[in-house]
Order: sequence, then structure tokens, then C-alpha cells
Amino acid sequence: MIVQATEQEGYEKLSQELRRGVVILAALSQLQTPQYGYSLIDRLTERGFSIDQGTLYPLLRRLESQGFLDSMWNVEGSRPRRYYVINQAGRTLLAQLSHDWQSLAEVMQRLLTNEGA
Repeated sequence: MIVQATEQEGYEKLSQELRRGVVILAALSQLQTPQYGYSLIDRLTERGFSIDQGTLYPLLRRLESQGFLDSMWNVEGSRPRRYYVINQAGRTLLAQLSHDWQSLAEVMQRLLTNEGA
């Protein structure tokens, strides 16, 4: 049982590492309309990509500081919320990353099915 638990932990770490590479692409793809953090988490989760707050919020702040997102505070309602939306630089980045993702997915498909071997 200890070996299986260790194997599971190893798998979980590697799976998390694999997902880490696509978090930016996933988040940018869902910010065509303004979203606050929790609504973005819900939106991603509904589409099969779960993400926790400790990953998402630093990512949103970083993408904003790098010039790929705009943000605005909405103080209406029960509490203030910061909304994020992709801007032109972010749309350009999303297009580039989407192209890279498609190319990588095609290569991985060939590798995993041994095409061309």
C-alpha cells in the first residue's frame, strides 16, 4: 500500500506540473468578457478545468502587471469585486499561445500513437 500511495503522489505532482503549463491559456480563453476571480474559477470548472484561488489570483495579477489584462473595481453590490478582461495585447498572446498549443497537441498525438515510426 505504501508503494501505491507514493506512486499516486508522484502521479499527482506530475499531473499538476503538466496542467501548470496550460493555466495561462485556459484563463485567457475565458476572459473575453469581464470576470472576477470566483466567477472565472466557476467558469473554468464548469468547462472541466478546475483551478484553485491560490493559483488563479496571483496569475491574474501577474498577467495584468505584464500588460495582458485590464482590471476594474465594481463597488456595487454586497462587496467590491475586481473584474479582469483580456485586452489587445492579451488577445495577441492568446492567439500565439493557442497556435503553440495546437502545434504541440499535434506533435504529442503523433508521439503517443507512434505515427510516422
